Amino acid sequence: MTPRSRWRAVADVDLGLIGTWLVTGGTSGLGLAAARSLVAEGGDVLLVGRDTDRGQRVATDLGAGATWIAGDLADPLLVDRIAEAHPLTGLRGALISVGGPPAGTATQVSDDDWRAAFESVFLGPVRLSRDLVEACPDLEVLAWVLSTSALSPIAGLSISNGLRPGLAMLVKDLADELGPRGVRVLGLLPGRFDTPRVRHLESLSDDPAAARAAAAGGIPLRRLGEPVEFGQVAAFMLSPRASYVTGSVVVVDGGSTRAL
Repeated sequence: MTPRSRWRAVADVDLGLIGTWLVTGGTSGLGLAAARSLVAEGGDVLLVGRDTDRGQRVATDLGAGATWIAGDLADPLLVDRIAEAHPLTGLRGALISVGGPPAGTATQVSDDDWRAAFESVFLGPVRLSRDLVEACPDLEVLAWVLSTSALSPIAGLSISNGLRPGLAMLVKDLADELGPRGVRVLGLLPGRFDTPRVRHLESLSDDPAAARAAAAGGIPLRRLGEPVEFGQVAAFMLSPRASYVTGSVVVVDGGSTRAL
């Protein structure tokens, strides 16, 4: 049975996701996969991203339940811009996904790369989460899409290795703070999925096909994940079905991460 056919086999389970959900980075890769899963479960999605042409195409493809909003996580006024485009009253939750920072080792990446990545990859999710908590009285859950680099370093991705562990710890910190208000906080740690980001990283090698084969060989399931498989997990973790899960970082990686 293929991963997609497995997804179809469980698609009739009601996750209770009717309502409005914010998805940043929702026009490509894992963010898009999550948005598709939310819409398939009856939810409405607010897609936030920087590429207007792609965002409009994706929103049209997803149908009437999707709204495209131009925005950047590095923008301190992002919540205001979202609220101008769509009322935040009734927003149930947010999946905050950012594009991966530039590849490179610690001695290769520049100070400017570190600063730009901190603004979008680190401060962006923290600030957006804080602002959503204040602006959305009906908020139930915040989920950050991080990376398995939060648990174990990935060669050639030093910026990710430096920033993601701190965000994973803040998941627990925020869960402590927001739990009494009824807001759950989660981290999702994807491994290697067949996304445009991963294909780009593979293209940087001398032999992309060999790089993919080597990566798949290090995964117990012996294959890269399909984005839909991540989307399913994201939808479940956002849903009331996971109502007693907070402060957790959930690894979705085919078994490749060796750390607990």
